[in-house]
Amino acid sequence: MQVFLSVLAYLAGSIPVGVLVGRAYGFDPRQVGSGNVGMTNVARVGGAGPAVFTFVGDLLKGLLPVCLAMWIATDEFTLVLVGLFAFLGSVSSVFLGFRGGKGVAAAFGVWLGLAPLPVLLALAAFVAVLYWRRTVSLASLAAALVLPVSVAACSYPRDFVGLAILISGVVIYRHNANIARLLKGEEPRIGSKEPGVPTADN
Repeated sequence: MQVFLSVLAYLAGSIPVGVLVGRAYGFDPRQVGSGNVGMTNVARVGGAGPAVFTFVGDLLKGLLPVCLAMWIATDEFTLVLVGLFAFLGSVSSVFLGFRGGKGVAAAFGVWLGLAPLPVLLALAAFVAVLYWRRTVSLASLAAALVLPVSVAACSYPRDFVGLAILISGVVIYRHNANIARLLKGEEPRIGSKEPGVPTADN
């Protein structure tokens, strides 16, 4: 059952929501902006509507496999495996040649199912930093740093803490280009008109 649920979770996580939404609106996010298939790059071309659809779809492909696993299985390790494989599908999609987004929205969905309170604390950090600095990448990094601490502080099982550390580590790693621009002061903020500079994509 663990193998079946894990494979199903990976395939669900691999669904290229941004590409499908872009196709419905007449564009391919892989061919514009940063080339990322996440919400921010979709918003750059398609605007708010496609961005919302992309975010919700990416969130659900993390959340629904976890909810299914919680309904079928009760052991913590199975839930951790399902959450992990749903997330891995979002960042390394079999449908995109093992490429993908940065996993922020899918990770949010995974943790919304596994540990709602910690992920809401991480979301609060995201919103606070986004309001303060108006930089999506910095807000995403802040949420990734807060998540494992919140999971541990809320006394979730050790497997959950390990999963939180792993997912946050991958999210931070996939923001390496954004981190380099942040250190140089070159990462554009929301509303920036700087041409040719890719922003953070989730």
